Amino acid sequence: MKQVYFDNAATTPLREEVIRTMTETLSVYGNPSSTHSFGRTSKSLLESCRKEIASHFNVTAAEIIFTSGGTEADNLILNSCVRDLGVTRIITSKIEHHAVLHTVSALQSKYNIQVEYVDLAEKGMIDYNHLEELLKDSSSKTLVTLMHVNNEVGNLLDLKKVADLCEENDALFHSDTVQAIGHYSLDFSEIPIDFAVASAHKFHGPKGIGFAFIRKNSGIRPLIIGGEQERGLRAGTEPVYAIAGLNEALKIAYANIDKERDCILDLKTYFKDRLLNELPQVSFNGNCEDSINSTYTLLSVCLPVASDKATMLLFQLDLKGIACSKGSACQSGSVGGSHVLSEILSEEDLQKPSIRFSFSSFNTKEEIDYVINVLKEFIEN
Repeated sequence: MKQVYFDNAATTPLREEVIRTMTETLSVYGNPSSTHSFGRTSKSLLESCRKEIASHFNVTAAEIIFTSGGTEADNLILNSCVRDLGVTRIITSKIEHHAVLHTVSALQSKYNIQVEYVDLAEKGMIDYNHLEELLKDSSSKTLVTLMHVNNEVGNLLDLKKVADLCEENDALFHSDTVQAIGHYSLDFSEIPIDFAVASAHKFHGPKGIGFAFIRKNSGIRPLIIGGEQERGLRAGTEPVYAIAGLNEALKIAYANIDKERDCILDLKTYFKDRLLNELPQVSFNGNCEDSINSTYTLLSVCLPVASDKATMLLFQLDLKGIACSKGSACQSGSVGGSHVLSEILSEEDLQKPSIRFSFSSFNTKEEIDYVINVLKEFIEN
């Protein structure tokens, strides 16, 4: 059976170079916190990776804190902003990742902070005018948390515009940049953002490792306590082999960013055009069909399928060897459906199945042709 992987927004396959780097690094087994030669060797490798990662964003090595991934990094930042930095008000949107929304909700319950949701403009884009109004409306210590690339529909946030608005209004700015890092060049010396996060497995690195960018002198304090690792911001012995894999994956991603973006955008455009040609009743969620206001890596497709057949669609695709997601991977098992699509789709479109197809440079047009044929056969029969 043919195997097609179109779920790269959920996780990406490891590059061969990353596997080799991690395998070689496993022989470097000293604890980086130990002072003997074995520990110093591990520490040297760890700090070399940190420095190289920081260079991609034009920040200092001390501003990169290794975590288990984006969710932990989000939790570290959001919790400390409220607990330690005096934040009493958070501005976010209703289409953020649950790593943010659920954490904000928990903080609201625990600390009784004020939470405000910025309006969504057409197709789920952030209403920047409303954001500015919210920022000017209160003197409370405020944190804005808005994701750079929406993981379900691909909408892009103008990171620089929001960072400037926050700076002008003396607000802190955190962005979940998990779907952006490794795919977009971000210069944090030019963008006055306070906090950003990354997960290696979103750009062909290993699972279980990521980092938080935390602007120096921020005052952030640890979420995980028990040691002085990671500048005292994240206790626990660092997984040097995984960090080496993260570094290698990020290095390759940014060395080939233009070439791979063009390749993936070409695949996305081809998929979109073939869908419209073969199944003209399809529609696209959010701004994903727009190459300027959406990421080049995914399409969220609302399919013209009768409600009695909708529940079988993902199952049938899986039987044909096609991997994709209903909404996001985090939400695929949710009975309640996608909170993102619930905010931006009409009641009529919510009754139809929406599938997220996400691409990498490992995909081909032949795979797209196969998927289109399977979809057409399912819908027409």
